[in-house]
Amino acid sequence: MSRKICVVTGSRADYGLLRWVMEDIRRTPGLALQVVATGTHLSDQFGLTWREIESDGFVIDCKVDMQLGADTPAALAKSMGLALGGFGEALQQLQPDLMLVLGDRFEILAAAAAALVARIPIAHLHGGESTEGAFDESIRHAITKLSNLHFVAADEYRRRVIQLGEQPERVFTVGGLGVDSIKRLPLLDRAALQTSLGFDLGGKSLLVTYHPVTLEPASAGQQMTELLAALHDLKDTRLIFTLPNADPENRVIARMVEEFVAAHANARAYASLGQVRYLSCLGQVDGVVGNSSSGLLEAPSFGKGTINIGERQRGRLRAESVIDCAPERTAITAAIQRLYSPAFQSTLKTVRNPYGDGGASKKIVEVLRDYPLDSILKKPFHDLAQ
Repeated sequence: MSRKICVVTGSRADYGLLRWVMEDIRRTPGLALQVVATGTHLSDQFGLTWREIESDGFVIDCKVDMQLGADTPAALAKSMGLALGGFGEALQQLQPDLMLVLGDRFEILAAAAAALVARIPIAHLHGGESTEGAFDESIRHAITKLSNLHFVAADEYRRRVIQLGEQPERVFTVGGLGVDSIKRLPLLDRAALQTSLGFDLGGKSLLVTYHPVTLEPASAGQQMTELLAALHDLKDTRLIFTLPNADPENRVIARMVEEFVAAHANARAYASLGQVRYLSCLGQVDGVVGNSSSGLLEAPSFGKGTINIGERQRGRLRAESVIDCAPERTAITAAIQRLYSPAFQSTLKTVRNPYGDGGASKKIVEVLRDYPLDSILKKPFHDLAQ
């Protein structure tokens, strides 16, 4: 009888990382794939990206609607409550042998909590990382403590998961999943990408994504004002914006981006590029600007520079291709100038991605297939040697 692996995906971002794990589960004898879509996948505001999952050939077994109708803390707390109940019903229906989750989002915390009380083991991807500027930091570590198997992107993150009390034999260093997508997806060349976007990349271009810094209340508008002021003067540079995720104050940022794009012929905004177009953009633009994790996890594999603004990603491993700067227009302008400088561009030829060279999904699936689950729910706390 096949071991049923229930994969939960809540956004375009985590699906981009989970896609090849899902594919390898589906193709592996002895494993059966179940898919639950939730979060922004089901939101018209964020592009109804559940359709991308189905267009890739996957069957969505359950949809858990969180009703992401507003971006206030109270609304998100209500959404988490709805998600908790929805996941309880989904797990009762699917009866998986193991739930597979990724990362640090509030919808994933709800899924993990539902699995805990349903006595369903949890495998967690990309634990042990640190993002000090966002409440994702706390959520990620909470999911680690709810989980039974751990797949991390680097040895430093493995040590941190063990420091949280997890058994070393249950923590596997596999590398970053984003690199798998880069290696395995057929990406668009420049001409095909421009046709798909309906936008000419011109001679110079940047990919821009800015999310709310959730541990800095009421900062979204102020920080976005600074970023857009720095971008305003780049008349000869094409700007491709992707809209923010469903954190508090996301609508402030989305509205400001839309107003900026309406006033600047050299800019376009997209609710969701989809994985192929997003990674194709990474391969074709001159660099990445903002505070998205992809600037640290995926951009180095393309040999592209990243301008990482502010505190959201503070604590994560970063390649030498990452330029950190404050969320102030003068600092951002200086970082853009450095990105385009011949001296910096010459360093990109030898950049190594600290998240590895690919192959993470196959390593994960081998463990999912073979690891004994009989007594996995009980977790002795692993104390570090004094």
